[in-house]
Amino acid sequence: MSFPTFLRRNAPFLIVGILLTLCSSFGQTFFISVFAGQIRTEFDLTNGEWGFLYSVSTTASAIVMVWTGVLTDTFRVRVLGPIVLVLLAAACAAMALVGTWWGLVAAIFALRLFGQGMCTLVAMVAMARWFVATRGRALSVSRVGVALGEAFLPLVFVSLMAEIPWRALWLFAGGCVLILVPLLWPLLRLERTPQSIASDTQSLGMGNAHWTRGRMLRHPLYWMLIPALLAPAAFSTAFFFHQVHIAGIKGWSHMGLVALFPVFTVTSIVAMFASGDVVDRIGTARLMPVVILPMAAGFAVFAAAPNLALGGIALGLMGITQGLVATVPAAFWAEFYGTRHLGGIKALATAAMVFGTAIGPALTGALIDLGIDFEDQLFGIAVYFLAAAALVFAGIARSRGSLPRAA
Repeated sequence: MSFPTFLRRNAPFLIVGILLTLCSSFGQTFFISVFAGQIRTEFDLTNGEWGFLYSVSTTASAIVMVWTGVLTDTFRVRVLGPIVLVLLAAACAAMALVGTWWGLVAAIFALRLFGQGMCTLVAMVAMARWFVATRGRALSVSRVGVALGEAFLPLVFVSLMAEIPWRALWLFAGGCVLILVPLLWPLLRLERTPQSIASDTQSLGMGNAHWTRGRMLRHPLYWMLIPALLAPAAFSTAFFFHQVHIAGIKGWSHMGLVALFPVFTVTSIVAMFASGDVVDRIGTARLMPVVILPMAAGFAVFAAAPNLALGGIALGLMGITQGLVATVPAAFWAEFYGTRHLGGIKALATAAMVFGTAIGPALTGALIDLGIDFEDQLFGIAVYFLAAAALVFAGIARSRGSLPRAA
């Protein structure tokens, strides 16, 4: 089936994924960090203190995700989707009204849980269940929503910030989410029967079995993947989180740095679509070890970048990994562990990545407070990426022989 035909035949289902991932943008670090300067000023926070509060909120959301993610194995997307969006809109409103540091922690917790966490999880589980032979394509298309958010929302809101108070912009963001709920509802009524209900069409994992979360946690492969799962989440989040600081130490304007973000988005979209087709052809075993290598190169290049042009090249390399991460791991869980308990399994993986987004800002923020600028941290981060990729290669080499023959 050609790609245009695939899009035409499956448009209603794919639009559901795109809208959900687009809404997740309001709980993503690249959006929240746009307001970092105003938040730090209003609450009198250093880089390290702001990073610590953000880390606490994000860690709490990751822990809660372990349980809320299981809901995707019980309830249909038509039920969970609107509920998650309404709660995300409420979190945006809370951010606009917050007046204390503990209220700030609670608001960010809600944004991270219902935005980055549940919006993304519901979308990814739906695509992995609704599509089998074209799972990679579906996952890549659905992630276009967050890619569009990365490209345009920071630019739009940084521009609006010159005329509109930052709290009013959060109310505007919540309104945008609520507007999408009635648009999404007619599409959700067309929802396919999830593979969790149609047991005869479920995909099997390693050893021709449907893996439970407990069994996965007792197998070494999952733990060998964790450092690589954390890497892009932790340090791409840290990069966007400290964007104001980064622009300052580079001697660039904040708007100049933000103007490079579409480069990140374009390369991530290209990588998403390319990897979707490759996943459908060869599976994920050969792709997983190389997913994080372009970002390692991007961090190294950015550390040495003397101008915005080279900074744009570095962001392009980072975007390649971002695109691969959007598709390859999501298909990996279904391929290696089966689809019957996919929601619970992917909730653990998503929680690990959300936890990574908590570690990154806190760790790098603390180092900045100690006098080690983010620019000086980048080479060490690149070395960590290389070590994590080697661990993934070793883990998959041990396990891929137990995949079903069709995989």
